[in-house]
Amino acid sequence: MNASTPAEPYVLRVDARGVSTLTLNRGNQFNALSRAMIGALQTELDAIAADPALRVVVIAGAGKAFCAGHDLKEMRANHDQAFMQDLFRSCGRMMMSLTQMPQPVIARVHGIATAAGCQLVSMCDLAVAAESARFATSGINVGLFCATPAVGLSRNLGRKQALEMLLTGDFIDAPTALQQGLVNRVVASDALDAEVGLLAQAILAKSSVAIGMGKKMFYRQLEMGLEAAYQYASEVMACNMMTEDAAAGIDAFIGKRQVEWKGR
Repeated sequence: MNASTPAEPYVLRVDARGVSTLTLNRGNQFNALSRAMIGALQTELDAIAADPALRVVVIAGAGKAFCAGHDLKEMRANHDQAFMQDLFRSCGRMMMSLTQMPQPVIARVHGIATAAGCQLVSMCDLAVAAESARFATSGINVGLFCATPAVGLSRNLGRKQALEMLLTGDFIDAPTALQQGLVNRVVASDALDAEVGLLAQAILAKSSVAIGMGKKMFYRQLEMGLEAAYQYASEVMACNMMTEDAAAGIDAFIGKRQVEWKGR
């Protein structure tokens, strides 16, 4: 590549029929979450979150892997605490955006998802993995406990399963990830896109209003005590019942006809 040739974008975006697919586009670097990659993802997620025409987000990786975590070469080249704090804070904001945006986010996982790449899978709302996919929080192997990946991992797996991954750095295969709750579905590699598409279509068939309200409610109530969670959920459900989509959906069910969502 010469000086006049523009660099390939860090993230490729394709929007089609309500689904926005974001592909991490540094396959030769195993789609490492460098500062530039994190920034590119944040920009796209912010834009998608503000677009009501987009109903589902899919995050994929180019090349042989989904994502191998942070760019260790970049981190060693900038061995400064202020740099590290900014890097991990930016990454945390990006990861939080996945849960805060109204659209459900599906991870399309192939190859390896390690360290912050495993974190990325854990922070997506749903995940579909190829049978050959493998997962690890491997920072411990280089003397670095995967503290930020532990946040998402511990909210997907049981404590002992999460700690085993964090303390050993060992890989788990896709069937184990399914059994332990890190992914929703595991399919053959050549069926991965079709399975992601089926999951996206199941969401697209539902009310965008109910989906958006429900996703927001789900994450908020997780951090509450039981009584507070029920109080909050009751308010959300009452508000949901007052929407035009709920009225249309219930009337269609009673009348045994196809529903036409109002989007309100």
